[in-house]
Amino acid sequence: MAMLLKKVWESVSNRASSCSTSSIDSVTTPLSHTESSSSLGAFDRLPIDVVLQIVKLVGPKDAARLRVVCKSWRSPVSDNRLWIYFLQNYHDTWDSVFFAETHLRSGFPIQTFSSPTTELSFMRIYGQRVQARGAVIVDGGSGYCKFGWSEYGCPSGRSATFLEFGNIESPMYSRLRHFFVTIYSRMQVKASAHPIVVSLPVCHYDDTESARASRRQLKDTIYAALFDMNVPAVCAINQATLALYAAQRTSGIVVNIGFQVTSVVPILHGEVMRAVGVEVMGVGALKLTGFLREQMQQNNLNFESLYTVRTLKENLCYVAADYEAELYKDTQASFEVPGEGLFTLSKERFKTGEVLFQPRIAGVCAMGLQQAVALCMDHCHAAELAEDDAWFKTIVLSGGTACLPGVAERLEKELQGLLPPSISNGLRVVSPPYGADSVWVGAKLIGNVSYFITKYLNYAKPDMFAALVFSCCAS
Repeated sequence: MAMLLKKVWESVSNRASSCSTSSIDSVTTPLSHTESSSSLGAFDRLPIDVVLQIVKLVGPKDAARLRVVCKSWRSPVSDNRLWIYFLQNYHDTWDSVFFAETHLRSGFPIQTFSSPTTELSFMRIYGQRVQARGAVIVDGGSGYCKFGWSEYGCPSGRSATFLEFGNIESPMYSRLRHFFVTIYSRMQVKASAHPIVVSLPVCHYDDTESARASRRQLKDTIYAALFDMNVPAVCAINQATLALYAAQRTSGIVVNIGFQVTSVVPILHGEVMRAVGVEVMGVGALKLTGFLREQMQQNNLNFESLYTVRTLKENLCYVAADYEAELYKDTQASFEVPGEGLFTLSKERFKTGEVLFQPRIAGVCAMGLQQAVALCMDHCHAAELAEDDAWFKTIVLSGGTACLPGVAERLEKELQGLLPPSISNGLRVVSPPYGADSVWVGAKLIGNVSYFITKYLNYAKPDMFAALVFSCCAS
């Protein structure tokens, strides 16, 4: 094997200097096996899978250079299996790349008509990804903001959300510009050097003219602030759509348990179906944390800050499959909060999560989570927006509080009891696919898709009218 690799490398070195087509992105479509008529020499006796294993060892850059050795190398080097391997080991898992390239690369709205899909060249996709710098990802949540690079698997920092950043009495443009300047400063990068993907909180829920105007004003102000900073490309998408993308879906219902409220958002082919109705219940993460604090105070458990209560909620609380039965069980458990000591909770553990399904126990007059989702599904069924009802039967949870153990299982159980079989058959509730960072990962998919990267490269020096605005946030 060592001799074979040595021979390959010598062939590459001898020919690479005289060839001008040595980069990955210079190659278009792979040649078929019928076009590979010349001999592989000492490699003739090796099966194609063995040849691919050899090529894997030399890495993506030198694998591309192997195409110039002879025509016979072009087919094995251009094999999608090889570049899926490189994508999986040098970038992201290939199934995420495949989803992004097949569903998101055409931008918004996602195409709904059926057409023959051309075979993707993952070699070209890899080349487009490596030649461009990563995108900046800003997840502007309703509680706090996460930011980082599309090249990484998780956010690199957190800050106050842009909805509450700076002096709230200042004009929105000034606050947004101050916010983005701060983010770029913390990331130590020039705004003009990288495109940006911004997630927008699910707000202004109605389909009224005033709600549409408010959403449009927020997007326009974000675009103005960023383009005035010479950002080369902007992609603004609402959080619910990004959470759905993170679950590798383009249609479904997203249940976003936010900081203040919980929203139930129907999405069809990447577009929020506001005409169907976005259901909102007045219970969010803050209400659950406040309820747990009250329970701890009633039991004479002393703590210094709300952060301690939130830490205990995230580490000890859960949602019971059967609330009444859980009341008679021993549910005591302990957790040590750094700097404050050991805390022991019992029934508070599942009573806190129960607020989502029975808001009245926290003094909130609102429908439960299961009722809000059932109402949304009933509206989707009545609207008859697609040939079948499968599109709204996948329910994706989003938000940090949605990560509490048992939420997905309890919601699915409640919905099966509330809905008729015609609607509940095939129903599936999906936990946040990447935990509290699901929205951020959905934005990362957009930031890495070759369509976005290519458009960004085409508009490397934009002005206000030439810059790319790739917006999937339905108005």
